[in-house]
Amino acid sequence: MLRSLSIRDFVIVDRLELEFAPGFTVLTGETGAGKSILIDALTMVLGERAEAIVVRGGAERAEVSAEFDVRGREDVACWMKEHDLAGDDGTLLMRRVIEATGRSRGFINGHVATLSQLREAGEQLVDIHGQHQHQSLLRAPAQRELLDAYGGLADAAAQVASLYRAWQQRRDSRIAFEATPPPLRPSASSSSGRRGRLRRSSSPRTNGRN
Repeated sequence: MLRSLSIRDFVIVDRLELEFAPGFTVLTGETGAGKSILIDALTMVLGERAEAIVVRGGAERAEVSAEFDVRGREDVACWMKEHDLAGDDGTLLMRRVIEATGRSRGFINGHVATLSQLREAGEQLVDIHGQHQHQSLLRAPAQRELLDAYGGLADAAAQVASLYRAWQQRRDSRIAFEATPPPLRPSASSSSGRRGRLRRSSSPRTNGRN
């Protein structure tokens, strides 16, 4: 569930803080009141493309933050852990910053995140229904989840996913181990050469006088 939406210097919005209560929420207003700006801000923080034009005139950057309640969403918790983006339990905080120069940065729970990661997280949390826009039922992962639930295989699918992640971690550890060069060991010839030099250096020296 979307808990809050924070907007700074986005299009014509100076500062706006919205908090949502559990249940059904409706935003109403006349044409041109700015309803679409809220949707645009939400889609931007969810990883949609954005350009410098969204920065309010005279501002250095636009910033949008969205906080989600993900309690009970084990799939989201596993996804965050898998990508090292975990934060406070039951909370997912997404933030997007667009500079006036066009540079974009994304964050999830305070960690730097790519646009791809913002989109992946957003696809698990939000469906935005509009003309010519894809819905979650068109995504292959959502279709697999429905099939697993229909067949009573949700628990088995979660177990397989957990085992697969564990296998991936072990595979990555093995690859990293194999890529690390073994420590250099002195050869027999170099060891005998060093012993010879040590014997010569330890023998008494003469100055050529009787």
